[in-house]
Amino acid sequence: MEMMTAMTALTTLAAHPGPWRDGPHGGAYDAPAWWPVFPIGFGLFWLAVLAGAFYLLRRRGWARPATAGADPLAQARSTLAERFARGEIDEDEYLTRSAALRQDV
Repeated sequence: MEMMTAMTALTTLAAHPGPWRDGPHGGAYDAPAWWPVFPIGFGLFWLAVLAGAFYLLRRRGWARPATAGADPLAQARSTLAERFARGEIDEDEYLTRSAALRQDV
């Protein structure tokens, strides 16, 4: 009998909501229906920050590889070397054109 009384007391204690569940809504602390706004908004905020950083880095040219785009002679030499490497021009034409580019300096 004593075991039954102890079990009943423990069951009653476990079922009791406790003082932390007493609130203005009678113990119903469910999240409001618009709770997804905060995590979605937080995620969109960080996506916007990353997109803005990526845009600024690309616009400033920090993410671009260093090319000879500023120097037209260096770009011409690079193009000439690429054409020679692909076999579009022979060695004599390569040497003639590279000498012509050196004369422009």
